[in-house]
Amino acid sequence: MPEQNTPPVPALTKKQIFFRRLTSFLILWTIILSALFSGNKLLSDYVFLIVMVLLAWSGLVEFYGMVEKRDLVCFKNWGVIGGILLIVGTFYNLTGKLGRMDSPARVNDFETGFLILFVLGLCVRQFVSRSNTAGILAISTTLFGLMYVPWLLNFIQKINFFPNVDGHFYLLYFVLITKFSDTGAYAVGSLIGKHKMIPRISPGKTWEGFAGAIVVSTLASLVFVHFAHNKMPEMNWVHAIILGVILSAAAVVGDLIESLFKREAGVKDSGKLFPGIGGILDLLDSLLFNAPIMYLYLRHVLQTN
Repeated sequence: MPEQNTPPVPALTKKQIFFRRLTSFLILWTIILSALFSGNKLLSDYVFLIVMVLLAWSGLVEFYGMVEKRDLVCFKNWGVIGGILLIVGTFYNLTGKLGRMDSPARVNDFETGFLILFVLGLCVRQFVSRSNTAGILAISTTLFGLMYVPWLLNFIQKINFFPNVDGHFYLLYFVLITKFSDTGAYAVGSLIGKHKMIPRISPGKTWEGFAGAIVVSTLASLVFVHFAHNKMPEMNWVHAIILGVILSAAAVVGDLIESLFKREAGVKDSGKLFPGIGGILDLLDSLLFNAPIMYLYLRHVLQTN
């Protein structure tokens, strides 16, 4: 019998990719937030920890995979193990299982100490390497992966377990405002976007979409703070506007930076965890950059601790 040619699978459109990523994002955070608001602290804490570990592990595998595609060297296994230990160690500090749970400074000291030991460990790893002659490069790429994925993810943990406030609501607020930024940028950019932002990095990003991200996020921030004011007494309409603008702008920057990494690695998506959509970093890019901003604003501007 003559061979039958299988017709090629049509590529997904930008609209299909956006809505599939949005759906994956909503499913992921519905699981996390359902556990957090379940009322069962043991379930809440450990489901959160498991998800954070999985995000760190898959994100690091994708990041180091892009490094290798760029023909750069890195200590992949050391980076992945170190990232998981950093996530778990921060969790145990934040929940009071290692020392006091009401001291953000103490948690920051733990992370600083961990990073120092991690760098020293990478140096020792290079000492015993018989084939790698690019020690500075290997140490740099491995350390950057640790900083880019699990260290930034840890700020999500710090928001969730922030002392003397209902951190669950601040986490929900931060996630929703960030995602409204992505949605606003896509909707406005698709409808009226004409002026490209940085086409050499991301041809689809427009200044109109950037403006849409800010407007939609700020409106969502005002609405959320209005209805959740009893759970977030430190917030008012001024803080809502400031955070809406800052978080939306930072979300766009975070997305552009991940696009830069992918372009340098010569890949369309950071990974293949979600067929036709991409990897975990494609879902987390804006959150990774917004988490430290939200945490620092919560700690130093709202003056809750």
